[in-house]
Amino acid sequence: MSLQHKVWLITGCSTGFGRHIAKQAIEAGYKVIVTARKVEQIQDLTSGNEENTLALPLDVTNHEQIISTVKQAIEKFGRIDVLVNNAGIGYFSSVEESVEEETRRMFEINFWGLMHMTNAVLPYMRAQKSGHIINFSSIGGLTSFPTLGYYHATKYAVEGISESLAKELIPFNIAVTLIEPSGFRTDWGGRSSVKTDTQIPEFKESVVGQMLKGVQHSGGQESGDPVKAAAAVIKVVETSKPPLRLLLGKAAYQAATHKFTTMLADMEEWKEITINADYE
Repeated sequence: MSLQHKVWLITGCSTGFGRHIAKQAIEAGYKVIVTARKVEQIQDLTSGNEENTLALPLDVTNHEQIISTVKQAIEKFGRIDVLVNNAGIGYFSSVEESVEEETRRMFEINFWGLMHMTNAVLPYMRAQKSGHIINFSSIGGLTSFPTLGYYHATKYAVEGISESLAKELIPFNIAVTLIEPSGFRTDWGGRSSVKTDTQIPEFKESVVGQMLKGVQHSGGQESGDPVKAAAAVIKVVETSKPPLRLLLGKAAYQAATHKFTTMLADMEEWKEITINADYE
């Protein structure tokens, strides 16, 4: 199969990474299903190219919409080769001040929505003995920062299940890639995130308060270019040996390097006690 005959299904295409990936995949000649909760926000992506594209309304927390989206994609194009699980939201608050209802909603979107999409598509990929699942994680899926504890929890969950899934799908020639960006100029820190106001006085002057203030002023100033990120995702799909993980952004590389260097140092320092915990 030529590259351009591949069929992409992308979630969260109204803004940010999803929109840029959809635009570049369409321009490259792929067949693309673009989705968003409000379909009118993405119809410009498919206008004039309805033969090779399809715009559908999709809330990844709505299981009926997920099934309908996959069904319509198969009816129109006969297959799904690439699933990009991009839809997601952020949440800013200290762990102690976080609101359970809000964090559970984030899990429904970031983790369960991603998994329900994946499980809806997998039977078709297994039947065709090929496919590629792109799961958007974050540098926050590898290392953690103050005020993002529950967000990190969703992304660590995506990381863990994606590793298992990648190993399970090897016999079916289906690849899994985790995308791990640092700060990019998308809408993630804006309307795509929930910010809970600090209520505990002791946190206001701590690193929690400082981080929350920083978030308010950093929107639109991030160093990451979403156009370049989208091009990187296209390249990963087109390569013959895609990676399990792809870091995006200098800050992501630096943070991951620091995390694993520190982790390795701790492992070596405590190696003797670690090994001696086994039976003789």
